[in-house]
Amino acid sequence: MRAIIPVAGVGSRLKPHTHTLPKVLLNVGDKPILGHIISKLLDSGINRATFITGYLGDKIKEYVSSAFPELDALYVEQESLDGLGHAIYTAAPTFDDDEIFIILGDTIFDVDLNTFFNSDTNVLGLKEVENPTRFGVAIVEGGRIRKLVEKPRVPPSKLAIVGLYYIKNAGALFKALNTLVEKNIRTQGELQLTDALQLMIDSGEAFSPYLIEGWYDCGKPETLLSTNQYLLSIRSSHPQIETCVINEPVYIDETAEVSNCVLGPYTTIGANCKVSDSIIRNTIVAPGANVEKCLFDNSIIGTNSVIRGKYTRMNTGDSSEIDIN
Repeated sequence: MRAIIPVAGVGSRLKPHTHTLPKVLLNVGDKPILGHIISKLLDSGINRATFITGYLGDKIKEYVSSAFPELDALYVEQESLDGLGHAIYTAAPTFDDDEIFIILGDTIFDVDLNTFFNSDTNVLGLKEVENPTRFGVAIVEGGRIRKLVEKPRVPPSKLAIVGLYYIKNAGALFKALNTLVEKNIRTQGELQLTDALQLMIDSGEAFSPYLIEGWYDCGKPETLLSTNQYLLSIRSSHPQIETCVINEPVYIDETAEVSNCVLGPYTTIGANCKVSDSIIRNTIVAPGANVEKCLFDNSIIGTNSVIRGKYTRMNTGDSSEIDIN
């Protein structure tokens, strides 16, 4: 089976970090977002993948080839961001098996993929959400998905499509995508994968729902930090540092230089960082950053940033009350 991974997005909601780095390469937990996805695929026996690149695509190719040399990776460029359906259509020449697994490159999931693939039908990963208007949503009847609607103003259900698609008949998907392109069928101005899947349903292809609890968004600063919390809660590690107080869970890369700090909870210190004389909690410090005499909470410190704070001198009288902002 081949995985199809769209990673062409600009990541405008994660600026300024995405000015110089694709959003899928932002660190969360002990590795970039994309690294978590690839590790999960390899652990599940999927060693072929097509990456649909665009913005800063060379950096994605460089990362994948260096971090995962065992992955049989192909790259296709989506020259215009014309919707998810267009992205998958761009990758269609690499469909070399009846079965494909489409997974969005900016989400992390906790799913047993072998169970997910154990189906006689196509499968879509769904999650019940409170605000489905920003998702494609599914109507399920009798254990089958009957209808899909892309980002409805009035949602017919709360079952959101969360970016995991197991397609048993890649040829049928290509036929549906080709129909979208030839007839210029668009929703909200874009060629939508949801519309292609609906064409497959209309032609008799069966789709089963798979309800997912462990789905973690990385598309905004606040969701990136909450996903970092989740990942550290299940897997954290750090060297013993005599001059630091560690409030678990914390991840500190073995190449980082850290001294005289109070770290955590939920703090990630990336590779080759230098951090000293600081208090940091619920924060991601990206690789190569240099932090000195700082107090951070709910923060994302970009790659190779240099931030130097300072101590404050005070001489206060009795019963003083001072807020430092």
